[in-house]
Amino acid sequence: MGVTLGVVVLTMGDRQKELHALLQSVAAQEAQEGESVKTVVLGQGVKLPELPTWVDAVELPENLGIPGGRNAGVEQLRKVGDIDVLVVLDDDGLLPQTDTFRLIREAFEQNPRLGVVSFRIADETGFTQRRHVPRFGSSDPLRSGEVTTFLGGGHAIRMSAIDQVGDFPAAFFYAHEETDFAWRALDAGWEIHYRADMVLQHPRTDPARHTTYYRLTARNRVWLAKRHLPAVLVPIYLTSWALYTLVRRPPLSGLKAWWSGFFEGVRSPCPPRRPMLWSTVWRMTRLGRPPVI
Repeated sequence: MGVTLGVVVLTMGDRQKELHALLQSVAAQEAQEGESVKTVVLGQGVKLPELPTWVDAVELPENLGIPGGRNAGVEQLRKVGDIDVLVVLDDDGLLPQTDTFRLIREAFEQNPRLGVVSFRIADETGFTQRRHVPRFGSSDPLRSGEVTTFLGGGHAIRMSAIDQVGDFPAAFFYAHEETDFAWRALDAGWEIHYRADMVLQHPRTDPARHTTYYRLTARNRVWLAKRHLPAVLVPIYLTSWALYTLVRRPPLSGLKAWWSGFFEGVRSPCPPRRPMLWSTVWRMTRLGRPPVI
């Protein structure tokens, strides 16, 4: 038997049309492959709309945030049997190609050390925003390869990697939960690949339009460093990100929220602290993104 997939989709209940289109694109994968895929849709503290009968609909009692919701999805998949690979898709995304699940299966079958696959995210015109290329110093979205992090909107994770390194950090709620997981996976010896041929179509958005984005991004950056970096690298990492934020010249409201989140991260603990190995730091450096940038 080949690699078995399980799909998790989180929703706030406000994208019903997009959600149904996404599920239709998932069904098209199954029709192409001739294999059923366990699909779970979780409502984050909301009542779910009517969904296809082949979908497991789970209404969470409250909004657990992105990492907490994903953890709940993983738990739900574990109840239904042996799932080898978790596929996470945004509820307003779409799989425009019908061979994506086949490509996922082949990737994980061929490389036993592959822990995470990051999809290419493109809008309806095929354009990929620079922030959706998980590679430092290269804006070419069509170049696949090994990377040091992955995209939240569309990715696949080997379940045994989750077993080894643990769940997503629920306390983060939003922002940088993928990087937190990626650093732990790299430290455990797993590989992360960006695949340009696995496409998630997604509307072009700007997350910086909300002050909450700035606060949680800054807080979680600090937590990320405190949890995983060797002590000497923590101030270097945080200084580089503070300078990067200032260079981008966010609006005054965003800058105030950013500094609020930064000092919140400094003051508040986010255990456990498990610094990565120096060999992992060197590995990330060789891959083009040392954990100080």
